[in-house]
Amino acid sequence: MKVDLHNHEQLKCRLRQAGSSMAEIARTLGIKQSSVTVVSQGYRRSHRVQSAIATQLGTTPQKLFPDRYAAEEDSAANKT
Repeated sequence: MKVDLHNHEQLKCRLRQAGSSMAEIARTLGIKQSSVTVVSQGYRRSHRVQSAIATQLGTTPQKLFPDRYAAEEDSAANKT
């Protein structure tokens, strides 16, 4: 798993610019803010959290976290 603190800081900034925050996403999902943070940083993965962040930013999880989805696509391709 790749930790990317630079991307995390960029996401926080973009969320602020969009009038949102990691805390707001956590409240919406009914989870702790730290759970959103560890996913954003790359310590953990959660499609639900990644999707919520992407939705707030008007994009897709694949565009925000391309390295995470490239690995999943490669894994799926190898299974066929």
